[in-house]
Amino acid sequence: MNVLVTGAAGYIGAHILRALQGAGHRPVGYDNLVKGHRAAVGDAELIEADVTDAEAMTAALADNEIDLVIHLAAFAEAGESCRRPDKYFHNNTVAGLTLLDAMREAGVGKLVFSSTAAVYGEPESIPIRETDRLAPINPYGASKLCVEYMLQSYAAAFDMGFVSLRYFNVAGADPAGDIGEDHRPETHLIPLLLQVALGKREQFSILGDDYDTPDGTCIRDFIHVCDLADAHLLAAEAIEPGRAKAYNLGSGEGFSVKQVLQTCREVTGAEIPADIAERRPGDPPRLVASCEKARDELGWRPSFPDLRTMADHAWNWHSKHPEGY
Repeated sequence: MNVLVTGAAGYIGAHILRALQGAGHRPVGYDNLVKGHRAAVGDAELIEADVTDAEAMTAALADNEIDLVIHLAAFAEAGESCRRPDKYFHNNTVAGLTLLDAMREAGVGKLVFSSTAAVYGEPESIPIRETDRLAPINPYGASKLCVEYMLQSYAAAFDMGFVSLRYFNVAGADPAGDIGEDHRPETHLIPLLLQVALGKREQFSILGDDYDTPDGTCIRDFIHVCDLADAHLLAAEAIEPGRAKAYNLGSGEGFSVKQVLQTCREVTGAEIPADIAERRPGDPPRLVASCEKARDELGWRPSFPDLRTMADHAWNWHSKHPEGY
């Protein structure tokens, strides 16, 4: 297939490009490079443009005879979304609508959408299943859920096919260590801990230790970025015209912030000093996925399900590229 990947120069996008190439597809990257890195794209083609540019998007789809879109481009910081909801609804939701209309104009009927566990908000039960209540507690989650609702409507009205993948916390890096996670500024847990181990930060701040969890810190489910990339390829094969499906992607196991801290200390051999700071707005105490649906319907089986391996692969990247790309 010819596959257009929006947000291709980002952390997840780079790994998906590599997975697509490895499976014999022709990926075409599409990124405005506001957050991404051109070096992350490797030898894949890259169109430098914004998803909100309807003319550029329609041309990219038509000129490259695109069969499938993988839509990753988005802002993804829950705390920031509470301060700047306008930014998130414009960049995530409005851009999603622009993309869907460009796809209709270009005659492209298949899309895999990068959604998020944030669509569930504070879950009523653990593990979280796809049929559970959707009630985001921050604008980031709401901006993604709006797109999921659009996908349902467009599937029914225009016979298009969609799969939404609700990611839990993505971690790790390609085992070769040549592509990895490089956000600026960095806000994700494991890279922040590894930056302390590298001496790039003095210490790590645990955002709240008074949650209703065994050690007081938030519990999260982690998925290796390479397993996530593989899931996109399987999702593409599961697309059906007129249907909008959704799948959770995680490991099915939860780890507290303090447990992740200890794992990173063991992997790096560094002390990684940490203090306690105030909670971050919009953080649920627990998010752990049920991934049975993805396993049963997509045939997805994670190759790197354990946290220690994710941290080890991430450390391999960060220690080789302390300054990033």
